Parts: sequence; C-alpha cells; structure tokens
Amino acid sequence: MKVVVLGAGVVGTTTAYFLAEDRHEVTVIEREPAPALETSFANGAQISACHAKPWAGPHVPWQAFKWMFKPDAPLLFRPWRFDPALWSWGLKFLRNCTDARLHVNMQRTLRVALYSRAVLKALRQRTNIQYDQVTQGILHIYRTSAEFTEGRKTAAQLAGYGLPQDILTPAECVKLEPALAHAAARDLKGGLLSPEDESGDAQKFTTALSRLAAERGVKFQFGTNIRRIERQGAHITRVITDKGPIEADAFVLALGSYSPHFAREIDLHLPVYPAKGYSITVDIENAAAAPTVSITDETNFMVFSRLGNKLRVAGTAELAGWSTELLQRRVEPLVRNAKSLFPAASTYGDLHAWAGLRPATPDSVPILGATRYENLFLNTGHGTLGWTMACGSARIIADLISGRTPEIDLEGLALERFD
Repeated sequence: MKVVVLGAGVVGTTTAYFLAEDRHEVTVIEREPAPALETSFANGAQISACHAKPWAGPHVPWQAFKWMFKPDAPLLFRPWRFDPALWSWGLKFLRNCTDARLHVNMQRTLRVALYSRAVLKALRQRTNIQYDQVTQGILHIYRTSAEFTEGRKTAAQLAGYGLPQDILTPAECVKLEPALAHAAARDLKGGLLSPEDESGDAQKFTTALSRLAAERGVKFQFGTNIRRIERQGAHITRVITDKGPIEADAFVLALGSYSPHFAREIDLHLPVYPAKGYSITVDIENAAAAPTVSITDETNFMVFSRLGNKLRVAGTAELAGWSTELLQRRVEPLVRNAKSLFPAASTYGDLHAWAGLRPATPDSVPILGATRYENLFLNTGHGTLGWTMACGSARIIADLISGRTPEIDLEGLALERFD
C-alpha cells in the first residue's frame, strides 16, 4: 500500500519506519531540510511515562490565573489576547479541570506512554539504534514538603495504573545522583524515582531512524511545503505541495501543532494548540558535577538530561500562538535554576537556547487513529510527551493501516472524544 506521512518529526519519522517494517511504500513530506528540526530538535530528552499527569486538574485554573502576571512563570497564559483558537481550546481545557476527568485522562495518557516505552526498548534491541540514551530512570526532586506530599499522592495514583515509583529521602537522592549534593544541603525534601523511564536525544534518534527507514525504502521529500489536502467524498485523494501533487492509498497527519491548519480544510476540527517550550543545551565542563540520571525539578517545572558531554535543561510552557520567537525572559529561569542545582557542571557561557511548539490537547491525551475519512489517520496532539509516545503511537498507526488490531485499547484516544 502507498502511504504518505505528513511530517518528519520524531512522531512522523517513527510512523514511517514502522509502516516500512510492514512493507508499505512510504513517502514522508517535510518542509525542513532534514528530520526533527522543529519540535523534536531540542526537547527535554525524557522518555517519561511518569509525566502522565494531565495539565488540566482541579487546582490548575487558579494557579494559571496567578501566573498570568509573572512573565517568567512556568505556564504563561494570556487570555486577553485576541486568539479565538486559544479561547476555544481553553474552554475545553477548563471542562477537563475536574478530579474525575483528571483520573480518566491520566489513565489514557499512561496507557499510551507505557506501551510506547516498551516498543522503544524492543526497537532498540532490534536495531541497536544509538541516541545518547540513558536507561537509569527519571528522578523527580521536590524543594518543599507540601510539593513532596502532593507528589507522593500522584505516585500512588500512577502505581495503581501500572507505573511504580520509588520514594527516596534526600540522602537517597544524593546516593543515586551525587551531583545533587549541593541542592540537598539547602532545600531538597525528597524524591521519586521512575526506574523504567529513560532519557535520550530525540533529534539524534529521529535522524538515525530516518536512515534506517530509508534503507527500508522510505522516501523523504525534504524542503517540501504542503499546500492542502484534497478529498472526494469520504476519501482523501492527494496532497498538494509546492513541488506538485502526491497521491497515495492512505495518509497520516503527523504535523504536530500545525495539524489543525490542514485538518480544518477538510472539515476536521482538531483541538490542538501550541504550547511553546524552551530549552538550553550547554557543554559539561566538570563531569563529576553534572547529573547522570535524568532529573525533573517538580518545584520549578524543569527537566535536566545528560546527553553525552552536554546538559539539556528544558521547561516552561507559553500559550501564545504559533510564534517561535525566542524570548530571553523565558530562557533566564532555565539558566538560573541550572546554576542553582549544578553550579560547577558548566560555566553556562554558550547556552544554545531553543524554543519549540508542542502540540497540546485540552486533556493532555494524544489524538490517534482513524477519522471519518476512510484513508486518513491522525497521529498528533502529544503535547510534552511526543518523544515519550512516538514509538507506541507509530506502532498503533501502522497496525491500523496494515489491518491489524493494535496491542492496546484505543478507547478515548480518537478525535471523536471531542464531539
């Protein structure tokens, strides 16, 4: 079967690879000159099923309101901007800010994340793909007793859904990660370890996997802009690009935050809105003072991942449309917290700052599966967990297109849940 995948980020490229494994004839259309140059380029680098707790929850609206007036807040949300897409998304987000919806959405997210983590491990064993991976788990650290108490409550919920975590004292955190000794002496209250989670460079992974996909016959059309998707009745007929039309038997929409623009033209309304995230990547100049275990600072909503001889620091979310402008005031908290936690790891001179748009849904659950068009499939809306969910989501789409029943239940993952 001829299949066209729209987008060559980590989600689109992984989808193309699994389709090629199933012996489909695959073409990937990507506007950038190489894979993973946008949202997948410099993310937090975590394979983090432990981050399955949705953004939407009972206490979030009040917290978001307080953060509105802080330009360096972890979540920046300015509802007074003229932005109908944000308003529509925000109303759906508010409907998910109940305790009941939080638990439903957490279960759905974790179902995909755990499956994807297992698919990634199997892929790595099968191909020996290398991407600066670290498989020592993810350590969550807490700076206040109240946050640590709340973290343990979330951990108990996740354990009930199949994700066990270890509760650590400050001393145990330092034993696991000696680079935290500086923080432990000041304000570390405890930690949670997700031992089966991982970290690694999503861009390196995507680039390496694109080569493996090409060896299996996948054609990548880089530097190609999509103009529109054309339909006839309940069937997608072709994609029009700036280099001509491309026809296929099936199509996969994996364009991240830009998916709604093209879906709207064929009367599909995707509640996906970009959450701009920031990162810095610095050279490690003192290996002993830099973390080896991937760390999530739950107090400051930031993550730290070791990528070879570099340290990736990522965090913050900005709901401000499709602008990728790099704002220094959003970069500064990353630098400040990195220096606070790991002051001797680097001089933090050359920051390699980056910003990317993460495709967020109102319920933090990705949009996966079939549509009312018999040959159009969606693989988008992964929010901050695109790297975490890429392999599992790709396997699901490949199974659907190949006529197999996916290995996990797809209840609550399709677009129809928003009808």
